[in-house]
Amino acid sequence: MADQLDPDCVFCKIVTGAIPATVVRETPATLAFRDINPQAPTHVLVIPKTHYPNAATLAAAEPELAAGLLTEAAAVAADEKIADHGYRMIFNTGAGAGQTVFHAHVHVLGGGDFHEGLV
Repeated sequence: MADQLDPDCVFCKIVTGAIPATVVRETPATLAFRDINPQAPTHVLVIPKTHYPNAATLAAAEPELAAGLLTEAAAVAADEKIADHGYRMIFNTGAGAGQTVFHAHVHVLGGGDFHEGLV
């Protein structure tokens, strides 16, 4: 499925520019943008520019790209000044785990203390 986009996928439409997003980082293989429904003061999504339905299928097909998402997530945390305090990286895989957009992505959340009410 590499090098393909799903014409019905919201995140693929963000990759092509058909849907606007607030982009915070971009590489040739990944795109990072602010979540439109943030669950923390900092909530950024990092996605591959190729369509995979979830993190597991991405990791099986392109482990280097899956690792690249983690590298970019760490770079987002540094850019957003949340790396030193701490942050979460979350992959939801499957509807039962809360995945609502079936395009692999990692949530980068931070900017507060999670034990004090952040998700």
